[in-house]
Amino acid sequence: MKLLIKFLSPLFAILLLGYTANAQRYWAPDGYQYYTTQNGEIVSLDARDATKKTVLASVDQLTPQGGKAINVRRFTITADGQKILINTNTKRVWRQDTRGDYWLFDAANKTLKQIGKDKPASSLMFAKLSPDGSKVAYVSGNNIYVEDVAGGTAKALTTDGTDRMINGTFDWAYEEEFDARDGFRWSPDSKTIAYWQIDARKIKNYLMLNTTDATYPFVVPVEYPVAGEDPSACKIGVVDVTTAQTKWMDVPGDNVQHYIPRMEWTTNANELILLQLNRPQNEEKIFICNAQTGAARSIYQEKSDAWVDVRGNAVGWDWVKQGKAFLLLTEKDGWKHIYRVGLDGKETLLTPGDYDVISISRIDEKNGFIYFIASPDNATQRYLHRVKLTGGRAERLSPYALPGTHSYDISPNGKVAIHSFQNSYTAAASEVISLTDHKYISGTQIKLNTAAKNKPEFFKVKTVDGIEMDGWMVKPTNFDASKKYPVVFYVYGEPATQTTADTYSAGKNSRYAGSMADDGYIYISVDGRGSPAPKGAKWRKAIYRNIGIINIRDQAMAAAEILKWPFVDPTRVAVHGWSGGGSSTLNLMFQYPEIYKTGIAVAAVDYQLTYDNIYQERYMGVPTNDEGRSYFIKGSPVTYAKNLKGDLLYIHGTGDDNVHYNNAELLINELVKYNKPFQLMSYPNRSHSISEGEGTTKHLQTIFTKFLKEHCPPGGR
Repeated sequence: MKLLIKFLSPLFAILLLGYTANAQRYWAPDGYQYYTTQNGEIVSLDARDATKKTVLASVDQLTPQGGKAINVRRFTITADGQKILINTNTKRVWRQDTRGDYWLFDAANKTLKQIGKDKPASSLMFAKLSPDGSKVAYVSGNNIYVEDVAGGTAKALTTDGTDRMINGTFDWAYEEEFDARDGFRWSPDSKTIAYWQIDARKIKNYLMLNTTDATYPFVVPVEYPVAGEDPSACKIGVVDVTTAQTKWMDVPGDNVQHYIPRMEWTTNANELILLQLNRPQNEEKIFICNAQTGAARSIYQEKSDAWVDVRGNAVGWDWVKQGKAFLLLTEKDGWKHIYRVGLDGKETLLTPGDYDVISISRIDEKNGFIYFIASPDNATQRYLHRVKLTGGRAERLSPYALPGTHSYDISPNGKVAIHSFQNSYTAAASEVISLTDHKYISGTQIKLNTAAKNKPEFFKVKTVDGIEMDGWMVKPTNFDASKKYPVVFYVYGEPATQTTADTYSAGKNSRYAGSMADDGYIYISVDGRGSPAPKGAKWRKAIYRNIGIINIRDQAMAAAEILKWPFVDPTRVAVHGWSGGGSSTLNLMFQYPEIYKTGIAVAAVDYQLTYDNIYQERYMGVPTNDEGRSYFIKGSPVTYAKNLKGDLLYIHGTGDDNVHYNNAELLINELVKYNKPFQLMSYPNRSHSISEGEGTTKHLQTIFTKFLKEHCPPGGR
């Protein structure tokens, strides 16, 4: 959430929490203090001197009468530090633990009370204090409730919620592909709540079979719209917290054939701003809606020959000019840039140049700057820049002495920041700096790990197609250039992940039991076209309708060049990947069997028409006819399974709600049909991460390592 605090009541401006595992730090309005948890307490620390600590809620104060101390999973706090809303006892909803219990601690009178105590345990989602601090709203059972803080009385604002009629949160596809989870917003005047309603009643179920948790197997249905199937209907309503009456926004366009991945209030308590995508996701419109009448007017439109990228913009709006304009990241000129868009529709480019803005870090309107992350000269790295609010030439602030990946949590006053850094040989670390001169203030000062040995080597490789790709390589320990070593490629290859970022994970393989370098493997990853690298929209969107084709050729042609290196053994070449990387592994094994001799594919999309519509249609088009379906089929591993020549280990969890197990069975059928021997490891009831269950991670590492060593023996020759 990026609504500027100054547009809310100074006393009760809420610091809102994103539902991520590490989000446990929130700046106080002064820009020097921040709130966090320590040893079960909620405290305020001074960024300039962390020894200066004020306890806002002690363990004793967070212990209900006759109960155990609350385990603080996450919290929100009013700007005056007087009301703290605490989330605890959380349970996972698909990927993240967004269901739980909530407690409200009043620091002024030292009281602790449970919110929604009449609801089932761990059923509340996204509880939020109203801006005036008088009420708490939350979702339970796909309905929205509001509860009075003083009296404790609660009432339902929606009553039609079911497992398929979803108010105030989202279905599986919205959550997975738009990062949309929290589905309601308090109005600035605390009188109404705007919310999403997702109607998934026509979405078909994928039926997972649980065969281990009861004597008789039982079905676990997951509403899941595959590519080619209509998505859930979506609309936006504004409900009056007094009357519980909803006014629906009259947004143009069919609510089944359009998505609304973003919605917030403007700084006006009677206006909403929302972003709408058409189903192919190649046309974006931004509307201003009148909350009382529902009338919607378009203020911005954008079209693309491929897709309009709204990822990274899922929550919040960056307001400037006292709410008369906002900042928007768009690739409309071929590079991802910041534009200022007025509510009158007037647009101004603020970051001109042939480079990508990766993300906005902070808007310091008082001092006239926008801080953002970019890396114009090295697509594997990330650095802080700033530009004037009026636009112009960007200035780099991250020090040149620290090459790698930087991130910044910038204080509201724009004077200090918590600076985090890592690179391929330096573990992630944080310090507090003064922002404009990037000088160290407190914490453990960041230093490069100059003692690191056998560091990953970054390189560039140009293919026969003239495509220059970034890569990293870790050579064997005690490398001998006169010998030839086996090479193991790590791949992803789709628009969701860049594998060659200069981070501490580069060159590391958590699936391998032991040290690949010590055992004598060369470990390599390269990123081809379609990867989300800051190389311009042309690079990223070359993969449109080409997943499984162009990204696979780029990987293979890069490998072909690498196999010419004198220390690489072309007879011992392995490849592995997970999810989209599993798909790439299979396609590489099947389409280029002369290069890749050994493959380990995990949780792969083996047939693209089985994957969800939001993701697959974004990058491959909507398969409404035979031609549209042909792109999906052409890029699917099952299409090429008959070409397998090498040694393949395929791994999948039968409880995978993301890439369903029917992918594995479709692939198995093809390999059986063409008499292609392979090895299969199915993990009962494990999800896409294959992490549940005692011993699972160790077992996967064991079979991964054993298979690799047997079929792609390590060591120089």
